[in-house]
Amino acid sequence: MPDPTIDAIKSRIDLSEVIGARVTLKRAGRLMKGLCPFHQEKSPSFVVYPDEGRYHCFGCGKSGDVFTWFQDT
Repeated sequence: MPDPTIDAIKSRIDLSEVIGARVTLKRAGRLMKGLCPFHQEKSPSFVVYPDEGRYHCFGCGKSGDVFTWFQDT
């Protein structure tokens, strides 16, 4: 069941700004890409989807939203 408070918080937060404070992100079309903070890598596999308010790493599989970001970092 959706929680209106959680949905309101997510809609007001720019996830790319939050993550960008710790990870160097570069725009790639509608996405933001960078090196994953959860594992060592040389090629960016970490993607932030600003319009959807979520992130995903194609290298280690870590993904989430603003709440999981703060839990995991």
